[in-house]
Parts: sequence; structure tokens; C-alpha cells
Amino acid sequence: MSSSTQGATLSTNVVGLVDGSSASHREVSVFDGLPIYVKELIAGGAAGAFAKTAVAPLERVKILLQTRTEGYHSLGVHQSLKKLLKNEGVIGFYKGNGASVLRIVPYAALHYMTYERYRGWILENYSALGTGPVVDLLAGSASGGTAVLCTYPLDLARTKLAYQVKETRGNDSRPTHIRPQYSGTKNVLEAVYKEGGLRALYRGVGPTLIGILPYAGLKFYVYEELKRHVPEEHQSSIMMRLSCGAIAGLLGQTFTYPLDVVRRQMQVEHLQPSLQDRARYRSTFDGLSSIVRNQGWRQLFAGLSVNYMKIVPSVAIGFTAYDTMKAYLNVPPRQK
Repeated sequence: MSSSTQGATLSTNVVGLVDGSSASHREVSVFDGLPIYVKELIAGGAAGAFAKTAVAPLERVKILLQTRTEGYHSLGVHQSLKKLLKNEGVIGFYKGNGASVLRIVPYAALHYMTYERYRGWILENYSALGTGPVVDLLAGSASGGTAVLCTYPLDLARTKLAYQVKETRGNDSRPTHIRPQYSGTKNVLEAVYKEGGLRALYRGVGPTLIGILPYAGLKFYVYEELKRHVPEEHQSSIMMRLSCGAIAGLLGQTFTYPLDVVRRQMQVEHLQPSLQDRARYRSTFDGLSSIVRNQGWRQLFAGLSVNYMKIVPSVAIGFTAYDTMKAYLNVPPRQK
């Protein structure tokens, strides 16, 4: 094939991808033979990695606020970002992001793919439920639980890495680690397993599951329900998908945020000196009541403002990237 012909083909592909035309899909032959669920895994994983990296600095600050990290718990979002930049540089914004992306790729891939599978299974086997948004609610909840159980140790590692901070002491401008350091995701997993076995790797999974079931269900429910009310000619609009995704993430997170705070504190409580002399949280309810009693009810919403700043673009980008990737991979429309 001549260079001019190759250039013309490449131009056609680029234009087709932008306008969503089916011609571009026919050019992507490398994906044509893949099963639908594999394409959904690829689309979900790519969407999750892209969205997570985009909001990594806000995710780091949120964890520091949730866990009442020394030197950060009394600061706001802006001041926390400034302090991180001063003490750790730009790389500090992304501490733990490698573990986060390592977790989010399989998590998002499983989350989106199993949502599609559960949704189809419910429609085929439980016709009495109809085809309305309740199906999206159930499928979203089940897929969220499945993804959490399969990837939770990676989330634990991400939190422990993000929890580590550096401080400058006195006139010494050199950063000083104020806690034992983990060298990376593998080191975290090995150390935690050595300390408490498999059970330690799932420390905090209770509130995570309790939180993810309604959150994931509401997220898919609201997103798909909003899309149903959009005229057909605007269904492929990027702005439409971003708007629907943002609202879905905002509503879903609001109802489940206190459970996320309990989860984070359970994940790092053995690293906090102030907690060494008292019993650890025995359950999700014990964690909620203890936080209210000892830290005040406001702590249940610590970092919520930064989470709103994070969740709006994160979920919006995630849903948009997923739908766009599905179109690129030529995944057929969902069963109505």
C-alpha cells in the first residue's frame, strides 16, 4: 500500500472515531474477533484508568483528610494541595496512584463488564421485574460487590501508600518520613499478609461492600435513567454523557460517603499511634458510632467537599470514556 493510501486510511479512521461513524469500526479489525465481554473488559479498564489518573491529586487529599493525618486534618483542600506540593513536589500528588490505577483497571473492567452480564441475565430470567431502571439498580449493585471482592487488597495497598506523608522539622528543609514507609504495592501486600494473613488484606471490606452496593446501583440507575430522557439525536453527545455521569456520581456518593470514611480509618488504624491503646473498630456500625463519639459527626463527612470535586469529573469521565470505548470497539447496543 502506498504512503498516500495509508495516509488517507488513517485520516478516515480519525474522522470516523470523532464523529462515531460505523466506517471507523470496520477499520478496527484487530478487535473484531474478540468476544463481547472481552471488549467490555477493555472498555471498562481503559475508562477507569483514565478517570482515576485525572483526579489523582484530589484523591490523595481526600484520603489525608478522611484519616485525620497529622498536619493535614485541620487544613482545607487548597491548603492541603499547597502543603503537599511544598513538601513532596508534584510527584506527591500522585503518591499511591500507581496502586490506584493497578486496582482500578481490573476493578472498572469487572465492574462494567459484570454490570452488562448481570443486566442481561436479569432481563432474561426475571421478566417480572420489567425493563425499567430497577434492573440497572440491581445489576449495578451486584457488579459493584463483585468488583470489590476481587480487587479489595489493591485498594488497601493504595490507601496505605497514599496515607504516608513527609514533614519538614524545624530549620531542616529535608523531608522526614513520620511513619514506616512501604516501597510499593507489592511490599504493602507482602507486609500486610505477613502481619495478619488473608483476613488482614480484607480489613475494612465490610463497610466497603455496604457502601458500594447502594452506590454502584444508584450510579448506574441514575445514569441510565437520565439517558433515557435524552432525545435520540443527542444520545451520542459527549456533553450529555458527562452531565449524566456527573449527576449520577454526585447523588450516589452523597448517600454512602460516611461508610467510605469508616473504611479508610479501618484500613490505616494500626498506623495511627493514637489508636494503639484502644480496641480497633469491630464492625461498620462500631466504626460509625466510635467516630461520632470520639471525633464528632462532622468527621463522617471529612473530605466530602474534595470528594465532590473529585467524583463529578471522575464518574463523568468514566461513563463517557466507557461509552466511547464501546462505540470504538463496536460493542452492540444494550438489550432494552
